Amino acid sequence: MTENPDPALLHAATALAARLGTDDNHSVAAAARDAKGRVVTGVNVHHFTGGPCAELVVLGAAVAEGAAPLVRIVAVGDRGRGVLPPCGRCRQTLLDLWPEIEVLVPGAGGGVRAVPVRELLPHTYVWAEHQEP
Repeated sequence: MTENPDPALLHAATALAARLGTDDNHSVAAAARDAKGRVVTGVNVHHFTGGPCAELVVLGAAVAEGAAPLVRIVAVGDRGRGVLPPCGRCRQTLLDLWPEIEVLVPGAGGGVRAVPVRELLPHTYVWAEHQEP
């Protein structure tokens, strides 16, 4: 676990979240860093049918942009809500697709900490074709 890691990644997500305004359809921004240092960003797409979370949008954008393997990701809420931990669906998706990724989550005293996604989803379902047991 790393305390206050990757301020540039956090800034990318925070700056994007600040630009979202008051549009309830887009209220969370995410940023991911790949193994080569590249940062990819995205926002959630809320819809009454569900819609993808910001983290899932970033995963798709990373593939579309030819990013290297993702090593770290963070989500930030609009209107100054700060770093948000990923929902269960995002945790499972991150674990299935990027089992070594670190996730930035709220830390003690208003800080941010990086934790391996495996720690966020203990005793998880294992997608046999993508993960080792």
